[in-house]
Amino acid sequence: MAKPLRFRYSPTSWSEQRVRQKILQPLRSNIGARAVTPQFEIGADWETHRFEMQNDDVALFARTDDEAYWMGNTETPSSLWRTDKYGWDEIPYHVSRWAQRELLATLHEGDPWLADYPHLSWYFLPVFMSKDGRESTRAFFRQHAAGFPDASRRETTRFFEEFLTTGVLDEYRHVMSGKLGTSAHVDRVRMSAAMGEFIAAKILADAGYTVTPEIEVTTGHSLDFRAEDEETNVLVEVTRPQPPGNRAASGPVAAVRDTAETKTNGQLAEHGGGAVLFVDCSSFRDDAWAAVRGEQPDVRHRPAVVYRTRPNGRVEGYRKGSVPLEFGDAIEFID
Repeated sequence: MAKPLRFRYSPTSWSEQRVRQKILQPLRSNIGARAVTPQFEIGADWETHRFEMQNDDVALFARTDDEAYWMGNTETPSSLWRTDKYGWDEIPYHVSRWAQRELLATLHEGDPWLADYPHLSWYFLPVFMSKDGRESTRAFFRQHAAGFPDASRRETTRFFEEFLTTGVLDEYRHVMSGKLGTSAHVDRVRMSAAMGEFIAAKILADAGYTVTPEIEVTTGHSLDFRAEDEETNVLVEVTRPQPPGNRAASGPVAAVRDTAETKTNGQLAEHGGGAVLFVDCSSFRDDAWAAVRGEQPDVRHRPAVVYRTRPNGRVEGYRKGSVPLEFGDAIEFID
């Protein structure tokens, strides 16, 4: 499976003739590539190229007299196979900015409705335009409302757009956008779980904490977040039960218990305690959440917060144990 888009760096000179011979001609022979005029100017001393394939793949190439960068959701020409890869924020600004403008324009040409959500488009661009995941990741927002039940695509996309626009997770764009995956097929369970981490980050940020994802611990794995303020330094792990209709458990209460138990007996058990477990029931419909809300089942880990978020911003939940976090208005507690 291809990964989120990154740049390949070539520390050598590339002439117009070499680009035609080593990039365009092999791609033309293999997948019907053609050179087209880029839509945007790059500035500085860079020369740019854009290649479009018969299968709708696209590739970009920027060069100066002594170096070049390649990015594409297509096959890589053999002349660039042994080049190193770099992230969006690890390369010259002019190249990164130009590539983003080119790919965002292509994204919005294919899915015009996403143009209304510019920060989300930018944030998930590495997967929205990836080789294997460009159809499935967009379809997850367009057809599956990003994992929210009984909600429209625009309502849910606006929810995530408003959060991402705060910039809280901009620094972690590559790792967090990559959680959505680059599978060729929509995996609603896995993708919804990924968006559950964004929901958890929003709750923590709304509560006033600085959020850092992917915290490595001594057991050799990572927990989802560290939440910090002047007095608090807490690790948080997130789990998202499947809706009862999608699993073998007999009902929503069992779904919450079983999913939390899996996490508790695995990652959190190895960690040895100290982390707060977030159980995100945002995939549950109203009736399923009402059952959990009424019974408030234990989740075999303390401290824990069980909650359900709706795309209008309302978060309702309950706590188990002494949770070392203050949530203010971020969660409406029913206990």
